Amino acid sequence: MVYVFLATGFEEVEALTAVDILRRAELEVKTVGIGGKNITGSHGVEVVCDLADEEADPRGVRMIVLPGGMPGTLNLERSKVVQGYLRMAVIDQLYIGAICAAPSILGHIGLLDGANMTCYPGFESQMPDAVYTGAAVERYGNIITSKGPGTAIEFALKLAELLAGEEKAAAVRASLQMA
Repeated sequence: MVYVFLATGFEEVEALTAVDILRRAELEVKTVGIGGKNITGSHGVEVVCDLADEEADPRGVRMIVLPGGMPGTLNLERSKVVQGYLRMAVIDQLYIGAICAAPSILGHIGLLDGANMTCYPGFESQMPDAVYTGAAVERYGNIITSKGPGTAIEFALKLAELLAGEEKAAAVRASLQMA
């Protein structure tokens, strides 16, 4: 199971691309709304989430995904539910995907110390003990970071590869008409 956490002000391209591609890879994905099921993105797109945060159940979760966007990233970071899932992910060695501004959440709790990472330009200062590479996607152990909306497909394909395998991710890539 993959939980994609959405908070008011999330970046729609990043969140929904991850959901779409992971589902194309035949993975079970649930969107989890912080504070309720109806969550509005940073560009006014309202999404009805599969679960509200209080309905989330940690059993069977293999990956959590944090889209960026403002103020979505700040709202995710303030969430006790998200913080709890991050602690669980570290303890249980689950995958964590964070894109755009969302890697700053990981940086603030020390998960990127010494890591090669990437994020939306300008947010690297939020992770002073990490090594900002500027790459589209970076993997550091179980943590995958990405730059922003323009890298959302590559980010989601990397997440799919980790959970569904290289062959499935390649099939999804081909179905999207990507070289």
